[in-house]
Amino acid sequence: MNRWAARRCRHPLLALTILGTFTLMSFIAVAAREEAVFRVWVMVPTSDFYVLPVNPGFLEREQVMHWNPVSETLAPLREHFDVKNVLSAVDAYLAYEPVLSNGADTIALKVIFNQQELGLIPQRVVEETEAKQGKRVLLEISAQRPDDGYSPGQYFGNVQIIFDALRL
Repeated sequence: MNRWAARRCRHPLLALTILGTFTLMSFIAVAAREEAVFRVWVMVPTSDFYVLPVNPGFLEREQVMHWNPVSETLAPLREHFDVKNVLSAVDAYLAYEPVLSNGADTIALKVIFNQQELGLIPQRVVEETEAKQGKRVLLEISAQRPDDGYSPGQYFGNVQIIFDALRL
């Protein structure tokens, strides 16, 4: 304690005890502190044309096709999308053949959007009257069982769908 504090306080031991108590309480308060840091973002689409998953995290996360060991099948991926085009219909196609690969073996994928199987050629997936109002549709991606069955391994792949807002 400095001289000024000693002169002002008649009981220096009491002052040290109080100071020590406050110091200890500040350490206890810091020890009980919790923090959470997370990112927040939003994409507001144009109201004229959009094709967006209902679950916004669907496109940001790697999706897992779950293996059923009893039936030896892969569960399909299913996700609903909201689709709207105030000017006309919506077409869709695949940028390339979708497959899963482990480096040596491949598993072909079938991509169905709004009950239409997609290929490399654009095709109508939402008609004009439905697109103008907006519609919720299902995307389903399923594995095509190879003739000789699934080979063990860890498989990875990408699916790229291109949606065209037709402007007639």
